[in-house]
This record gives sequence, C-alpha cells and structure tokens, in this order.
Amino acid sequence: MNGYSPFERGSHPVGTRQFSWSDRSRNCTMPVDIWYPAASAHDGEDFDPAKMSSFELIPGLGKSTQNAVMNAKARSGTFPLVVFSHGYGGERRQSTFFYSHLASHGYVIAAMDHVGNTTVDMLSGQSAGDAELINRFIESRPVDASFVIDQMLAGASDLDIDEDRIGMSGHSFGGWTTLKTVEKDTRIKAIVPLAPAGGGEANEKNPLASSLSFNWNRPIPCLYIVSDLDSILPIAGMQDLYQRNPEPVLAVVLENADHFHFNDNVEATQDGYKAFIEAANVNADEETQKSTNAMLSLMKPSTELVPGNHAYTLINGLGVAHFDAHLNDHAGAANMLLGDLTALLANQGISISMLS
Repeated sequence: MNGYSPFERGSHPVGTRQFSWSDRSRNCTMPVDIWYPAASAHDGEDFDPAKMSSFELIPGLGKSTQNAVMNAKARSGTFPLVVFSHGYGGERRQSTFFYSHLASHGYVIAAMDHVGNTTVDMLSGQSAGDAELINRFIESRPVDASFVIDQMLAGASDLDIDEDRIGMSGHSFGGWTTLKTVEKDTRIKAIVPLAPAGGGEANEKNPLASSLSFNWNRPIPCLYIVSDLDSILPIAGMQDLYQRNPEPVLAVVLENADHFHFNDNVEATQDGYKAFIEAANVNADEETQKSTNAMLSLMKPSTELVPGNHAYTLINGLGVAHFDAHLNDHAGAANMLLGDLTALLANQGISISMLS
C-alpha cells in the first residue's frame, strides 16, 4: 500500500464547533456540529483530557468526551465534506470516533440532529415510531441533509468546502437517509451506509424499503459496513440492499457484532439499550411484546460480542479509504479497497466477511 495507513489517526489535530441553523423554508431550526482539521498549534490537545471537548447526550446523565478541541483554530485550506445522519432516536454526536478520525485525515464532517427524531424525543415519547411519524421523517431527513450541505457551501461554518468533494454517511435510519439523499442531491459523490435500514420486501408495511429507488442516474461508489448479528436490522436486509445497489459497491460484514457497534461507547450503548427496551416492553401491548421479545432474544450482552475497538478500527480505516479513493482520487486507497480486505483486517485481529 506504499505506506498508506488509513487505520491510523491522521496527521491533523481535530477541532469541533457547534451551530444552530434555521431553515426558514420549513420553519425549523436544527443543531449541527462540525469536526475539522485544526491548526498545528493544537497538536496533541485533542487527546489531552484538560482540553478535549465534552458534551451531554442526555441532559442530567453526565458528560461524554471526544477527541476534538472546542472552537480550535482551523487549518488553512479547502476541504472535502462528509455529512453524517444519525439513527432513529439517535443524536448528532453518536459516532464521534468516526468523525474525529476523518477530520484527522483532512475532512470536514457535519452531523445534524434530525429534529423530532432524537434520543431526547424518544425518551419523552414524542418519537415512538408510528406510521405517520415514519412517513414524516422519510420526507424530512433527506431534506435535512441537503440543507446542511447548502449551509456548509455557503460558509456558515467558516470553513472552505470543496463543492466537488462531498460524501455522506449514516447509521441505521441514517444509513437509509444516506441512500435516499443521493437520489436527488447530485452533489454527493460517495457514500458509506453503516447498518442501514431499508432492506427487505418493499410494501406498505415497510415504507423505508418502498421509498428507496436506487435510481441515482450516476455512479455513486458505495461502501456498506454491517454486522452479522444485528438484532435490530438483520443481515438478510443488508444482503437485500447490497443486491439492489448499483455498482460500484462493496459490503463488509463485521463478525460477532450487533447494531450498536457503530456508536461511541459500544459496550455501554449495547447493554444500556437492551435494558431500556426490556423495561419499556413490560408495559407494551401483547403484539409489541411479542415482536420485541423476538428481537431481544437475538441481542447478546456486550461481553459476548466483538470489542468496540475492533469496530472502530474497521469503520475508521475503511471509511477513510473509501472517501480518499473517491473524493481525493487517492490511488493507494483505491488499490487497498480492491485487495483482500478479509486478510488485511485479519492481520489486525479483526474478523470480517464480504457480501456477494
């Protein structure tokens, strides 16, 4: 690979900024966080506990830290952009391990809250998942992503973005959002859906599948990264999406992993979500209890799954390589992705397989 090392942290320290942008055409305001390459004056500060940024995912339940410095001075230059979409009932800072890794390699990442469909909305009961809400988010989520691209290109983050180098990624419902947004937003040149929703038979009971056309009218290099033991969006759905996806496409499966291996703090997230669903299911109706129990029966405790750092290495390395190959025309990245990825990851102690 001629020294190409996408799995290692990049050469740039990482900064982060927070914004709240209003879309007057829809009368809504959304929080957006940005990660970017910081000036060399901040070298090491993104790993210094005294200078790393912290934030609250859920008010009152303690702070999380990330390997980024709040409002750090940006490195000069023009940057490629990656927009990230969180999962159903997720949050814009759900995968800071990936954002900061991309930023250390020279990317700007913009992640928005899909307002009405966040963790806080879920806990308050305002985003419970009925058909009307799902259809509302099917309409609004891709528009959210395109609005963020508009703002980034207009200079709202005070960073210079290359309009010809824009990618997108997202997890779960955010993976679906990624696949859907490229149907209309031709500015997006490459995508990395992580355990995306939308697989399975397309019918009125599965609107996420029905709403994906895959009629992109242009080649969009796509890299799926999914889990073999996904208890929420099983591997059969990933296989279906992969088979419907036009070339060029790769699909990598992390073995012995579940749906939350794409989030920060994998172990705590896996076990916490399992406990939350078990508690909520006690008061559910009989039909919901039955379907939830079926899902829970597939959900292993984190101690029986691959460690989170294996997932981070995989997602960070292949994610950077995919965007390097297709947004930066990096020959070493393209050659790596065409090689034996199973053997490459096995050398790092990580077991993967490939969908075909």
